[in-house]
Amino acid sequence: MKSRGILKVVFAEVQDMGEIVAKQPLPSSQVDYLDPFILLHHAENEISEDFNLKHSGVAPHPHRGFAPVTFVFEGGVYHQDSRGNKGTVFTGGVQWMHAGMGIIHSERPAESGRQEIIQMWINSPAKNKMDQPTYFPLTAENTPQVLSDDQKVKLSVVSGDLLGKKGPVPTLTDINSAMIWADKGGSVFIPFSVKHNAFLYVLSGKVKIAGQQVDSQNMIVFDNNGDGIQLEILENTKALFMSGEPIDETIIAKGPFVVSKEIEIMEAYRDYRMGKMGILIEE
Repeated sequence: MKSRGILKVVFAEVQDMGEIVAKQPLPSSQVDYLDPFILLHHAENEISEDFNLKHSGVAPHPHRGFAPVTFVFEGGVYHQDSRGNKGTVFTGGVQWMHAGMGIIHSERPAESGRQEIIQMWINSPAKNKMDQPTYFPLTAENTPQVLSDDQKVKLSVVSGDLLGKKGPVPTLTDINSAMIWADKGGSVFIPFSVKHNAFLYVLSGKVKIAGQQVDSQNMIVFDNNGDGIQLEILENTKALFMSGEPIDETIIAKGPFVVSKEIEIMEAYRDYRMGKMGILIEE
């Protein structure tokens, strides 16, 4: 097997989103779109014990045409949506939602204290953009885990098939995803399809790939010249690895919607205002 090289290392610039401050390497001036991956937000927050959790986090808002996915690296997230779904996941858990034709959801902290999450936007094929929405909460306890041979790198496999473990989350296209916790001195080779685009985002710590050291809050975009990556851990590290087969379709991402044609953006806003994406009254 051949280890891929690095195409780009993208620093996650800070984005002020009102109450929430997020670090964003994708999209950026260096990488506009890594098909099928649209957006990555890395957020860290400290939730005070005297703060009303119902007024924190992300208030109700609509989506259409893609999968908004939240990886919880620390803390907890409580999800509600206009289809009647509710779910709470804590450290090591994931909220995976296919927005389909349209859904309104909120994500609030489930507890006080430190919260660290990554939200990913993953494109849906044009043929699936108007499917019925689905929601899949995955707890850490129900996530398959695999250790490197040296027992120092742990991958929690959320979707796809990595190192012999199959992730439970169903996806519309071939998507591998794993949350990684690793100790200094560890190493692992992660094989995946040569057809996939792939990245590793380092939340904290330091890694070495293809002879290059990469610090925290950087997104490593891999070249498409191999069938896996060799990862060496230089400091205790938390990271997110994802790979996916490109959909190779035109996308238009505006506001909370990802569609295929300009007119579909107008239709999405119209449908949202008319209540066709449902109504969410939070409990």
